[in-house]
Amino acid sequence: MTNKVALVVGGGSGIGADAAKTLAADGYDVGVMSSSGKGEVLGKELGGIGFTGSNLVVADLEKFVSLAMDKYGRVDAVINCAGHGPKGSVEEISDEDWHLGMDYYMMNVVRMTRIVLPIMQKQKSGSIVNISTFATFEPDPDFPTSAVFRAALAGYTKLFSSKYAKDGIRMNNILPGFIDSLPEKEDRVARIPAGRYARVQELSKVVAFYASDDSSYVTGQNIRVDGGLTASV
Repeated sequence: MTNKVALVVGGGSGIGADAAKTLAADGYDVGVMSSSGKGEVLGKELGGIGFTGSNLVVADLEKFVSLAMDKYGRVDAVINCAGHGPKGSVEEISDEDWHLGMDYYMMNVVRMTRIVLPIMQKQKSGSIVNISTFATFEPDPDFPTSAVFRAALAGYTKLFSSKYAKDGIRMNNILPGFIDSLPEKEDRVARIPAGRYARVQELSKVVAFYASDDSSYVTGQNIRVDGGLTASV
């Protein structure tokens, strides 16, 4: 049987890199893309495709998908990760940085989705998993552009998933809290009921679940994996 194919965008480090390793261990053929070059190395180490490019550039995403289609002929799952966009006091962020935040945190998903949608429609199946943030529904002043545009991403996800569920295509967002791939800060740990940062593997396993057919009846959702950090119901 042909292995399923998972493409990880922004997979050079952190959740994306660990998700690529987890998916490969689960039997997927993987492609990994990042702007740093680390994703290219990792993809090749995992026996798949490695590509250096930016999720801000449509041509790079198109090339990445084209490489996967040339090699495997299908795309079953896409994992969209993002780097860190502009930060600062909310009233001081420039117009240019607000637009850049939208590029980093929402348009990265919109661009990739447009490219893989016809492939998934032809297959009559596919899962798109977006790494979002706990701040989607409880905005955090430390991450203003992320909070604003990932709230917008939640709206986009609901619109997209409702339209294409009939085609067997799903989209879900994973909302992590603080992860151990980042430096630990005492004030942040104090906010987490679980009393610790998440291990990156705890996110990767959730990614793998939503990428797989095990979650075949779940779409349009925002799944908190934050150790209880957010209080909203």
